[in-house]
Amino acid sequence: MHKKSTYNIPFQTIPSVQEALRQKRISCEQLLTDYLSQIEKTRHLNAYVEVFATEALQKAKSIDEKLKSNQPLGKLYGVVLSIKDNISYEGHQLSAGSKILQGYQALFSATAIRRLLDEDAIIIGRTNCDEFGMGSSNENSFYGAVKNGFDESLISGGSSGGAAVSVQTGTCLAALGTDTGGSVRQPAAFCGLYGFKPAYGRVSRHGLVAYGSSFDQLGIIAHTPEVIGDLMQIIAGPDEYDATCLQTPPPDYHTPPKNAHWKVAYFDGILDHQGMHPEIKTAFSDYLEDLAVKGHEVTRVPFEYLDYLIPTYYILTTAEASTNLSRYDGIRYGFRAGQVDNLEETYTKTRTEGFGQEVKRRILLGTYVLSAGYYDAYFAQAQKSRRLIQDKLYAILAENDFLILPVTANYPRKIGTNPSPVEEYLSDIFTVLANLTGVPALSFPIDNKKGKKVISLQLLALKERENTLFQWFTPSH
Repeated sequence: MHKKSTYNIPFQTIPSVQEALRQKRISCEQLLTDYLSQIEKTRHLNAYVEVFATEALQKAKSIDEKLKSNQPLGKLYGVVLSIKDNISYEGHQLSAGSKILQGYQALFSATAIRRLLDEDAIIIGRTNCDEFGMGSSNENSFYGAVKNGFDESLISGGSSGGAAVSVQTGTCLAALGTDTGGSVRQPAAFCGLYGFKPAYGRVSRHGLVAYGSSFDQLGIIAHTPEVIGDLMQIIAGPDEYDATCLQTPPPDYHTPPKNAHWKVAYFDGILDHQGMHPEIKTAFSDYLEDLAVKGHEVTRVPFEYLDYLIPTYYILTTAEASTNLSRYDGIRYGFRAGQVDNLEETYTKTRTEGFGQEVKRRILLGTYVLSAGYYDAYFAQAQKSRRLIQDKLYAILAENDFLILPVTANYPRKIGTNPSPVEEYLSDIFTVLANLTGVPALSFPIDNKKGKKVISLQLLALKERENTLFQWFTPSH
């Protein structure tokens, strides 16, 4: 069904890269050159909107010089990363996949970027994404759709589709993306990778282009959970520039599990969910049975709010988006429409020409639910619904180590098939829960006994037990 392309993936973990550099099996410059060559070979997939070739090579050469002279190096030397085009990197362009930010250059680096650079990581380029992170297919980008490396006729997932494909095709070791309602986990799933959305506030949002401020979280896509854990050790933690950051120190993401047996919950009725592909249903059911055989306690739990997840999520995120995106007016930065006669016309023409269709749709919906006549009926009710959903999930996770869910109900669809907005929104039904409640979630590929890895599941845990998501992969599962 899905033809899987093969790509040369030279390294999948940070220790393997650094060992090769120390033993001089490869130089950092050669490593970088190989990645750049792979970017050229896969340019038709449209994963990158800009490649920082010159400066990345210079950084690689400086690392080689330090290795030769035994100078001290950061923890991430030799680690090559891509960053989503909505994360600020000082002195580099930033457009969030939108025409309205054309020509804008970031004035500062996001806290996560700064912490990575301080440890000698190399940033190779910025990746394509749905405009302002709004989309589940990476077809809403001003730069065009990102094609899936498994099958170029399929979507890569969104909104971090470029980030996922950049890792999938071996153009970098790992990628930074953002997850507002599944935007890291879903494309990672469609590309056969691991995708992590940390607990809300675990990683500073300083330097991220805001979509839904109470939902957005910087996340990581990689071939292995070990790489994600290594990077989280660097970027997680309090930040004076973000008041929503958790003030407790981040956990140790490499702590071995105390035992190999876990309590795992799944929602009652989820296996009969309307629209779930039979192969995904079977793969999920087989995985649950396998867990029970291995001695884990697998429990079916009631969750009466499943049908409320999407309405609650989209009412609240569009409301926040309508506020956050009001700053793009053509006056201070980015694109400005020409041939205008007055200020109001400048605003109107700039936003009409600068924003794409999906962004306009969500701004209008958000403005509507915040309007005086409908605030109580929609926005206030959605806030109450969010609290009920959160309380219910916390109660489930208080009794269980994890909640396990599919990432999506279906395989990636064909590019250009244009489902209705409602159909597209419903595709996020299993991923928005983690963002609505602020809990961490890690998606991972499974083999459905046919050699395909386009089926993925996700684990959710309480904020305080975020590191257990990584312990899950220490024993054999």
